[in-house]
Amino acid sequence: MTADDEQQWIAETLARLQHSAFRAKFVLTDKDRAYARGKGKSTIDRHAHEMLRERVGAAEPKNDGKQTPWRGHPVFTAQHATATCCRGCIEKWHHIPKGRELTEAEVNRLADLVMAWIERDLINHPAR
Repeated sequence: MTADDEQQWIAETLARLQHSAFRAKFVLTDKDRAYARGKGKSTIDRHAHEMLRERVGAAEPKNDGKQTPWRGHPVFTAQHATATCCRGCIEKWHHIPKGRELTEAEVNRLADLVMAWIERDLINHPAR
């Protein structure tokens, strides 16, 4: 997949997610925005990769469906907004089947989606 294909997939996926009243309601808190800005893009991107790999990467993640907190880190909120919070949502929205470990390419793609959502939220809510 080329970088242009990836950007198109991200844009289309974010647009599709906005049609879900549940997914569209998520926004970062002021605290999460300050944290994301303070840590910087590369650190938050590393956190996104780590959290996706650790929380939803396994074939059968521990507490699947309940493993992603609702708040406490920008990536958690973004996971709910982008349907990358559990294997059921990943299967429904991203067509990656449950019951097998996520590949590194899939983790990278989902992390890119999470990061795009966070970046969009930060742009839509500029620092004061």
